[in-house]
Amino acid sequence: MTTLIWIVIPYTCLAVFVLGHWWRWRHDQFGWTTHTSQLLESRILRLASPLFHLGAFGVIAGHAVGLVVPAALTRWVGIPEGLYHATAVWGGALAGIVLVTGLALLIARRFVNRRVRRVTTTMDKVLYAALAAMVVLGMAATIGTNLLGDGYDYRETIAVWFRGVFWFAPQTHLMTEAPLVYQLHALGGFVFLALWPFTRLVHVWSAPVAYLWRPYVVYRARRGAPAASTPAPDAVRDRIAARGDGVA
Repeated sequence: MTTLIWIVIPYTCLAVFVLGHWWRWRHDQFGWTTHTSQLLESRILRLASPLFHLGAFGVIAGHAVGLVVPAALTRWVGIPEGLYHATAVWGGALAGIVLVTGLALLIARRFVNRRVRRVTTTMDKVLYAALAAMVVLGMAATIGTNLLGDGYDYRETIAVWFRGVFWFAPQTHLMTEAPLVYQLHALGGFVFLALWPFTRLVHVWSAPVAYLWRPYVVYRARRGAPAASTPAPDAVRDRIAARGDGVA
């Protein structure tokens, strides 16, 4: 069971993540968009979207540092463990609260507004459910365990296992020792990666970076009234012949 949960499932999800994006690009390029519903409702979206994206960027950055950067490296550059822990916990809690607020508004908007609800697909509902579950588990680990509880140093266990997955040497025993909320959060993250290629999230790989160097589009106004178009002689002749007005 340990091998299935901490080796088979992560590698299966990663394979689906990679192959799913390839399949989506080959067979559904017209669907490779955000499927925005801004034209249907914009008042709530103007607040919810920035909150969600800012919170998501903060959470992703925190996970990247916590899981990818070894604890020995932060100690080597002179960052005390207490400072790192306080920054990670309070920064993660703040980013998580912003993310939860934005996500809650987006979900409410989807199901409260009738027009937006009508264009919400099944994969949208699955995506929001997976996101909500993963965020709730993450907040429970950050606030419930580290901020209000006794704390848990995930960099000595979960982070080591996570890096081992990409080195093809996962140490599964490290995950069996982690608290249950961390285990569920880690599994939820990999399942979320497997869902990614089949949702609107694919748009993150199509950021309009080319806008930074593309030439300006110049618009020129036409002065004066446009000239009336003169029909061609052949068109006039055919029109007369069709009416039967031609001279024998």
